[in-house]
Amino acid sequence: MNKGNKPNGGRPAHRSSGGGAATRKPSAREAALDVLVRIEQDRAYSNLLLNQTLQKHKLDKQDAGLATELVYGTVQRLNTIDYFLEPFVNKGVGKLEPWVRSLLRLSLYQLLYLDRIPDHAVVNEAVGIAKRRGHQGISGMVNGVLRSVIRGKAELVLPADLPADRRIALAHSHPEWMVRRWIAQFGEAAAERICAANNTPPRVSIRANLLKLGAVALAERLRDGGLEAEPSAVSPAGVIVRGGGNMALTPEYAAGLYSVQDESSMLVAEWVDPQPGERVLDCCAAPGGKTAHLAEKMGESGEIIACDMYEHKEKLIRDQAQRLGLKSIRTITTDARQLSDRFAAGSFDRILLDAPCSGLGVIRRKPDMKWEKRESELADICKIQRELLEAVHPLLKPGGVLVYSTCTIEAAENEEMVRGFLAAHPEFEPELPPGDAGPLTDRSREGAVQIMPYDFGSDGFFIARLRKRA
Repeated sequence: MNKGNKPNGGRPAHRSSGGGAATRKPSAREAALDVLVRIEQDRAYSNLLLNQTLQKHKLDKQDAGLATELVYGTVQRLNTIDYFLEPFVNKGVGKLEPWVRSLLRLSLYQLLYLDRIPDHAVVNEAVGIAKRRGHQGISGMVNGVLRSVIRGKAELVLPADLPADRRIALAHSHPEWMVRRWIAQFGEAAAERICAANNTPPRVSIRANLLKLGAVALAERLRDGGLEAEPSAVSPAGVIVRGGGNMALTPEYAAGLYSVQDESSMLVAEWVDPQPGERVLDCCAAPGGKTAHLAEKMGESGEIIACDMYEHKEKLIRDQAQRLGLKSIRTITTDARQLSDRFAAGSFDRILLDAPCSGLGVIRRKPDMKWEKRESELADICKIQRELLEAVHPLLKPGGVLVYSTCTIEAAENEEMVRGFLAAHPEFEPELPPGDAGPLTDRSREGAVQIMPYDFGSDGFFIARLRKRA
């Protein structure tokens, strides 16, 4: 199947654990299979499992790259893979043992989406794994299914008469309920663009520590070290890096010259716009990227109270501050809905509520999320967001700024949430951020902006800035 006939999109999720010789160093495909099986069986996060597996097996760079592609690709394209695989499995994909199901899925991903791998190599590797992990009957079944797929590959196209939600869901591998919601909110064309963007690999962006050097200087330093780096067109503090691998493993990162952060996320601190000497509250702060950005922008003059309800997450904030050399951050462990028990009304000049959310703006980074999320969860998330807003807004001084942000594109969690809050609290009014908003200038209407995953190649994000009347 050539690329023009292939279903659009990117990657799905699954698990692995079945036999395997203890003395053999696993191949890239075996490592990927282990991760896929555990994702399915343990409901574990693909990125964490993959990193653990790559470190455990010490795969070389090429094999690690292939294993990564197979894990994320299979997870990302899960329902499309199953749709095309189903007719070739006599009892159905759902009846297979988890490791056999994942083996067929990652093999089909290679056959349909990776043109550089010969079909015969895909089949031979899969059959070899099946022999080592199962028995002759299983390896024979795997061989038969994959060879049948190869013979019928030209016919693996989606029917032309599918309803829009079903067509987009299968073409771009998303749950139908998600596609239906986005069609209702944004229209069919935009919904398809969102799904397509979610299947593109996330680019690597880092945020310069403004206390040590700016984005231009950081980009120059990285280029001098042989990396491809350029200042972000989206965030004033951002730098885009290509071909640098894991940017959290460099000496510059350890020295606190930068943090790894998405460009959209960097914009939140720009909208808060904290001033030196102010007292700022970051309500749901872990892992601390936005907290650190606020401290850097304040020049370490003033105080930031960074709150999280879990001790292990509070430690992440402290670790960030220590690495970056930030002394103005004070961390506390509590539910943000209980902050009024610790602080008097009007205690803060600025408040950031980066609220817990559905996370549907960061699917390209966490492809397994789209298969685990349930539509019924959204109402509960909105309830928590409303409770947080009600709990923290009294802590803001008259004349102060409250910024509400999420990493989702759901209207109920974003503009509708802010609209409801403003209707209930006329003492607040929307306000545009100060200065030039860059590429967001014509989008920042009524003190809020919705960034789509397809806008700039950054995460889907919502940011609203509200001023409490003096």
